[in-house]
Amino acid sequence: MPVFHIPDDELVFPHPKFAEKEGLLGIGGDLSPNRLLLAYQNGIFPWFSESEPIMWWSLIPRLILLPESIIISHSMKTLIHARPWRVSINEDFNAVIQSCARIKRKGQQGTWINKLVYDAFIEMHQLGFAHSVEVWEESELIGGLYGLTIGKMFCGESMFASKSNASKYAFIHFVKWLKTHQFDLIDCQQDTPHLKRFGAELYSGTSFFDYLEKNKKHELSPVFWNVSNLENEYGIAHV
Repeated sequence: MPVFHIPDDELVFPHPKFAEKEGLLGIGGDLSPNRLLLAYQNGIFPWFSESEPIMWWSLIPRLILLPESIIISHSMKTLIHARPWRVSINEDFNAVIQSCARIKRKGQQGTWINKLVYDAFIEMHQLGFAHSVEVWEESELIGGLYGLTIGKMFCGESMFASKSNASKYAFIHFVKWLKTHQFDLIDCQQDTPHLKRFGAELYSGTSFFDYLEKNKKHELSPVFWNVSNLENEYGIAHV
C-alpha cells in the first residue's frame, strides 16, 4: 500500500483500510483541532517523533475495551476498596500530559509527545475534547492518563505512574465513569499485553470501521468534565 501525502490546505484523509501493514497511512498535514477530530472519527491518530514529519496511523486489527467488560484483578480490587488515593478528572491536564511525556518506558528512547503534539492536545483540552484523569496522594500527582472523547468513544493516548499501580487505579475508575456516561468503547489504539489484561480485545477492520460509522451519528460536541473526586460521583463499592 502507498503512504499517502496529507495536504496542508485540505481536511481530508484516505480511508484507514489503505494503511500499510504496520499501520502507517499518511504523512503531512497539521495538528489543527478540525483535522484531529476528523482523524480520530475515522480511527486515525498522529504518532511521530520531534525529528520526523507528522505521520498518521491506523492499526488494524484494533485493540478495543468495552467498559462493561473490564477485568479487575483481585489485588486491584483490594487496593480500590482501601481508597488510598483521590481520583479527579481534568484537574490538571497540563501536568498529566507533561508527566506522560517525561516517564521512561521500557524499550523506548525519548517521547512521541513532542511540542507539536503537546500544544495540539492542550488546545483540544481547552476546547473540551481532550481530558485527563489524575491520581493524587494528598497533593502529589502520582499517576494518570489522557485522551479524547469522540462521540461515544474514548480514544486513549497515554498514561503514567510514579507509584506502583497508580495508572491502573486511574484507568479502572475512569472506565467505570465512562460506563455511567453511556460510552460504547475505549479505543486503545495499540495492541499491548497490559491493556489485554484489563479485558481489551482485538477487533477486525470490518468491525471497527462499522462502529466508527455508527459513532458518527452521535454529536461531535465538547464535554467540560470537572470532577474533584471521582468516587463521590458514582461510588466504587460494586468493583
